[in-house]
Amino acid sequence: VLLTLLLLISAGLLTVSSQAKSKPSTYTGTVSDAMCGAHHMPGQEPAACTRACVKQGSMYALVVGDKVYKLKGGDAAELDKLAGEKATITGTLSEDTIEVASVAAAK
Repeated sequence: VLLTLLLLISAGLLTVSSQAKSKPSTYTGTVSDAMCGAHHMPGQEPAACTRACVKQGSMYALVVGDKVYKLKGGDAAELDKLAGEKATITGTLSEDTIEVASVAAAK
C-alpha cells in the first residue's frame, strides 16, 4: 500500500514537472550563434559572423543580457534574416535551449 502510494505521488509529480516545462515563453534579444554568443570575431560584423558560424555547423542562438540560449527548430530563413538584429522568440525553454515556435523582429 505504501509503495503504491509513493508510486502514485511520483507519477503525479512527474506530470506536474513535465507540464511546467512545456509552457511557451517569449524572449527578446539579439540573434547570434551558439559558438560566438555575444562576442564575435574582431573586425567582423555580427550578422556576417553569425551566418558564417551557422554554415559551419553552429546553432542559432539568442543573446538575452548575459545569457545565451541555443535555438532549436524555428524558421531558419527568418533567423538568418535577423542575424545580428533584435528579435522576439516564442518557445519552450529546456536548460539552455529554446524549442522555437515563432520568430519575429523585435519592436
